[in-house]
Amino acid sequence: MYIKQLIKSCCFILLLAGCSPFFYQPLDSQKASLGPETEIKKDLLDLPKPKSPIVAAVYKFSDQTGQYKPSNTGSSWSTAVTQGATNILVRALEESGWFVPIERESISNLLTERKIIRSSREQYNGDSGAKLPPLLYAGILLEGGIVSYETNVFTGGAGVRYFGSDASAQYREDRISIYLRAVSTSNGKILKTIYTTNSIYSQEVSLGVFRYVKFKRLLEAETGYTYNEPTEIAITEAIEKAVHAMIVEGIIDDLWQLNNPTDIKADEIAKYKKEKSDNFKVDHIGAKFEQNYRSGFYSSVLGSTQSYRGDYLNYDFNPGASFNVGFGLSKSFFMEANVGMEQIKFDPLMDLQQYFGDLSFVYLANRKGKFSPYLSVGGGSYYNDMHQLGLSNEMWLPYVNTTAGIEYLFTNKIAVTGNSYVNHLFTDYYDGDKAGESNDFIWGFRFGLKFYIGK
Repeated sequence: MYIKQLIKSCCFILLLAGCSPFFYQPLDSQKASLGPETEIKKDLLDLPKPKSPIVAAVYKFSDQTGQYKPSNTGSSWSTAVTQGATNILVRALEESGWFVPIERESISNLLTERKIIRSSREQYNGDSGAKLPPLLYAGILLEGGIVSYETNVFTGGAGVRYFGSDASAQYREDRISIYLRAVSTSNGKILKTIYTTNSIYSQEVSLGVFRYVKFKRLLEAETGYTYNEPTEIAITEAIEKAVHAMIVEGIIDDLWQLNNPTDIKADEIAKYKKEKSDNFKVDHIGAKFEQNYRSGFYSSVLGSTQSYRGDYLNYDFNPGASFNVGFGLSKSFFMEANVGMEQIKFDPLMDLQQYFGDLSFVYLANRKGKFSPYLSVGGGSYYNDMHQLGLSNEMWLPYVNTTAGIEYLFTNKIAVTGNSYVNHLFTDYYDGDKAGESNDFIWGFRFGLKFYIGK
């Protein structure tokens, strides 16, 4: 019943998602419009103003990936990325306000046109000494290109089918990489090299129904949409980010000057510094590099609630407490010593307190993050100086311990932790009666604080 309702709900949600693109379908021809701007463009325009713009030349900002578009029907000779990246870079330089880009990609056309002008003046004006003003020369050359286009960096999806109805969603992430470097024309020195990346997303959502609603009445319906982020937009954003970074890096390294020197403290520059600092902490998928969150030694204080399980049915949960210390064997494995006290009660036969101690090996599943599951296995013994553990009249009862839990570091050294544990006894006489195929055991939950000590 609940499963059917869940499936219907999922199908309804996906149906709404599948129908949403129809609201954006053009019903008439569209007029030409200005190209869309990227989110990075605003950051580029918000940079402080320069003391004087820098004359920059771009000869070629090319596709160096060698990638062709994937095709399901055979070979494709269409390139995966645009061949006009030079135009994108020149526009970004021009609109930034920091550079005066000069024509170099088609310099031969420019020189030919200047020759025509001189020839025309000589022929029709009779002025053989007429001269054109000299061409601007560049203070820096901007070189580089699109160096990488990686497909299927991430892929995934979800779907459900039930009784002739189906709904599914898929996604894919590709990634491009841009390198941009500034070269001094006076001595050939590479002043700065910038590296940026951007992701290209594709998404598909579909919903279909194929079932008989009545005798000889078949219902078949399909809907859905596919979204592919334009590669040109992703490249434009990456190039604009590279220009933005080039300007800020040059300001920081005093390669070029601000119109107002106090703008070195502007919000855009501070934001870039923070972004660059944070970038050292994550890998290519955005996950954090290994952090020294956890030291090689810790101690924990835990409260617990536990119960006996055996041959009697009248049992309930009672309080307890424990203290443990752990020593790191490696970054993921710890050896843990644990001592504590528990109250075990099942009416009307028993109500007692017993002590325990055990030694176990702990595996920390996510040593790189603040949140981590963990597992442990070990052995120990219960103890009672009254010579009564349960109804067994024993002073010591050994057991094997298994534990599964989670912890979260809410400061650099302190974590909140909780776990579920089972202590498997080596005897079935804990409750004074041997019955069934398995031994008695004690199980429960522990919650508390864990303190990592040292570096």
